[in-house]
Amino acid sequence: MKIFGIDISKRIKDESSEEEEKVLPSFAPPVETDGSQVISGTSTSGYYGQVLDLDDASVGNERDAILKYRAAAAQPECDTAISDIINGAIVADSSNIPVNLSTDNLDIPDNVKDLIREEFQNVCKLLSFNFNGQDIFRRWYIDGKLYYHLLIDPENIKKGIQEVRMIDPLKIKKIKEVKTKTDNDTGVKSHYVAKEYFLYSDSLGSSTNAVKIDPTSIVYVPSGNLDDTGKYAVSYLHKSVKLVNQLRIMEDALVIYRISRAPERRIFYIDIGNLPKGKAEQYVQGIMSKYRNKLVYDATSGEVKDDRKAMSMLEDFWLPRREGGRGTEITTLPGGENLSQIDDVLFFQKKLYRSLNVPVGRLDVEGSQFAIGRVSEISREEVKFQKFINRLRKKFSVLFIEMLKVQCLLKNICTESEWPEIREAINVDYIEDNFFSELKDFEILRERVTMLEQVQPFIGQYYSNKWVRSNVLNLSDEDYERIQAENEEEPPPEDDGF
Repeated sequence: MKIFGIDISKRIKDESSEEEEKVLPSFAPPVETDGSQVISGTSTSGYYGQVLDLDDASVGNERDAILKYRAAAAQPECDTAISDIINGAIVADSSNIPVNLSTDNLDIPDNVKDLIREEFQNVCKLLSFNFNGQDIFRRWYIDGKLYYHLLIDPENIKKGIQEVRMIDPLKIKKIKEVKTKTDNDTGVKSHYVAKEYFLYSDSLGSSTNAVKIDPTSIVYVPSGNLDDTGKYAVSYLHKSVKLVNQLRIMEDALVIYRISRAPERRIFYIDIGNLPKGKAEQYVQGIMSKYRNKLVYDATSGEVKDDRKAMSMLEDFWLPRREGGRGTEITTLPGGENLSQIDDVLFFQKKLYRSLNVPVGRLDVEGSQFAIGRVSEISREEVKFQKFINRLRKKFSVLFIEMLKVQCLLKNICTESEWPEIREAINVDYIEDNFFSELKDFEILRERVTMLEQVQPFIGQYYSNKWVRSNVLNLSDEDYERIQAENEEEPPPEDDGF
């Protein structure tokens, strides 16, 4: 089958990498951390015979898992926790772009840096990230993966990416064909990836109308988490699906218990004397029909009618009583006395929040208050939550980096051999949502200034100025030279007369 899409590596010639890439032998098969489907290149049936079969566990489980993630995300408590994560990761600020590209560690000319930053802004515009950033992050977080098709004009590839289209993860799969080669001396089989592509179908699981797509035409952003078998990428909701179902069951059971135990029931003890069993039952049924009839007045029609609507779970109890016992008696069966206890529901709610790495303190919305204080007053759970958000941002940054790579290669800003070094030096910076980072920086600066005041009398005797700059103020030589230059450029402060 012919592969659809443009192979950028073939269309763009890199003069610095004319040599063919060497395949290094290894007895261990490649481990795929992105959830790619690995198949053997020696199979005659290929992908269609092995994977495009609904009986295949990897395909069926992945589809079912994504549907379960989406259903779990609709649970109110889970949706609230996901909203906290999204709001912490992507800041929807109308005055600023949610993400920026940092090129401070990039050792290239400034004009090339400007071109790379410009293309990064173009990538954000193609994604409409300023408006749809939170929605894109939510899809990635819930599904555990993102797929984008890059539309490029084959007649003029130097224009770069013209349009991007999101693909439903249920309809596409990344495939890697692994081949084996036997060493003639040792007889050990070495494994290597021979071919890599994406397979798209309107209903993944059927070979009808399946399309092979070149990997350079697709941007794939996995979550980085794999299932227990290591065959497919899972969402960050994977460990919370069970808790969501348990919480839903507990809530439903609580509602049923409240309805069935809330009302008080009447118990009728009917004296049947010496009546035979058949007549006794008939007599009790007649009493039941007599007292169960409910005459109501219809204000609309002015009629009096018999309303026989009674819920089975709310019916009274009618018990016959033989001669020799007490006469007819009516008592009441009290309703539930522990209807206000919801400790079980709260337990599963807290456990759900912990599974999502969201601070449990955010669950109590009514009692929580927002306060700005010192960093030492911030709970440990909030600090762990911020670190979790930073990890999510690192994984999600693959979306920008991969699209930026295609833009830079198509527009000849860099070559394919230069890109790995550039990728290691650039970082995607996200706007912070809360004051935690600022409070942390201010408190660190406060402690440094306080320490400087205490060390000041000993400078020149026990400590040198350079040592204080490096160890107390934590200033590098470049920072010190920059500060000195700025002080020389700025005018001295005016004398206010005091």
